[in-house]
Amino acid sequence: MKATTIPAFLRWFYPSLLWQMPSGKRRIYLTFDDGPHPQVTPRVLDLLAKYDAKATFFCVADNVRKHPEIYQSILGVGHLTGNHGMNHLNGWKTPLNTYYENIVAARQYIDSELFRPPYGRITPSQIQALKKEFTIVMWTILSYDFDRETRIEQCTANVLNNLEDGAIIVFHDSLKAEHNMLPTLEATLKQAQQQGFGFGLLDEEKNLSGQS
Repeated sequence: MKATTIPAFLRWFYPSLLWQMPSGKRRIYLTFDDGPHPQVTPRVLDLLAKYDAKATFFCVADNVRKHPEIYQSILGVGHLTGNHGMNHLNGWKTPLNTYYENIVAARQYIDSELFRPPYGRITPSQIQALKKEFTIVMWTILSYDFDRETRIEQCTANVLNNLEDGAIIVFHDSLKAEHNMLPTLEATLKQAQQQGFGFGLLDEEKNLSGQS
């Protein structure tokens, strides 16, 4: 069975990473990885606008290079962007210097102090190299929208069954995830509003690192 939420021992082992936002504000934090994509990202923006929700988009800089107008449309309506690397490298398979340089290169296109490691895979040495310059953002809930073996109903349950104050939720604005992501996102927006949640941005707290 796939782990939708992060085991407590991982949060304990990597306390400098951001796993969850502080509770007490009755907010959840929607995040989208791997965009911008010309087909998918505009549909996400339309859904967010429908529910007056804000989100944080962790963009692959090479996609920003290809689709600058979509990137600007994200920022133009008040959403936040974060760094997801220049080329979506797997940290477990990439030497430290190569990994670091790839993330720094992405800054040419993405002006953000937030970084999410592609695949959620990052080594202790990579964390040490990056944490002085970035808040490294992980997640509370992984939707599995990208997994072709996960049906829409399960993807939706992955999110809705784990909603809690301060939760950081991962979706993907990619072609691979679109089929699961769009209906799950709308269900999440609808249920979260019914339960009295607002939708926060990851930069609203001055001291982000290590929150749980």
